[in-house]
Amino acid sequence: MKILYLETSSKNCSVAISDDDKLLCVCEEVSDNYKQSESLHTFVEWALEGAGISMKDIQAVSLGKGPGSYTGLRIGASSAKGFCYGLKIPLVAVNSLETMIEPFLDQNYDYIIPLIDARRMEVYTAVYEGKTGEELSQTEAKILDETSFEEFKDKKVLFVGDGAKKAQEILQLPNADFNDSIYPSAQYLIKKTLEKIENKEFEDIAYFEPFYLKDFHGVKKKKPSDS
Repeated sequence: MKILYLETSSKNCSVAISDDDKLLCVCEEVSDNYKQSESLHTFVEWALEGAGISMKDIQAVSLGKGPGSYTGLRIGASSAKGFCYGLKIPLVAVNSLETMIEPFLDQNYDYIIPLIDARRMEVYTAVYEGKTGEELSQTEAKILDETSFEEFKDKKVLFVGDGAKKAQEILQLPNADFNDSIYPSAQYLIKKTLEKIENKEFEDIAYFEPFYLKDFHGVKKKKPSDS
């Protein structure tokens, strides 16, 4: 089964294609300018070319559903829906945080904790068991302070994601490791996607919404002064 994977929730615009569990191609780029609107469909074309297949060969689409960038998630979701409608194929959605822990499972960490940078000292996070990847606490928006995650001070913990940098500056955890170069990636959607397909956990394409976690707060325009 050939599957197209889209991950647009962060600065990493990421596209992958697999044949069942075999990764055929991945095309991604990290940009501070959030280039999803410019790059996503180009990356899909490149990934298809790299995999040696065409769009009509795709049998399912998997989307990293967030949490993360509101705009990035909108772009990814609308593209995924468009592909699914056009090809009449199912849509699978996976928590983007789960793609960040996949490369680090079974590396002698008790826990792996993704941290996606939100505003100021806020992060999107969840706690996963370090060997199996089992979710131990639900995804939440968390304000970091010196006491955050102190229940893990005697454990071997890995914090991953672009929120790890500000966490490292304030957390009092002597046994923790921090890796702030990790972003959600389409290539790590494969395992969870295949589980969902096997269990027939498909999304309702018409009503699917990304996992925003918080309401969007746009910049309010100033009213012209009455002069």
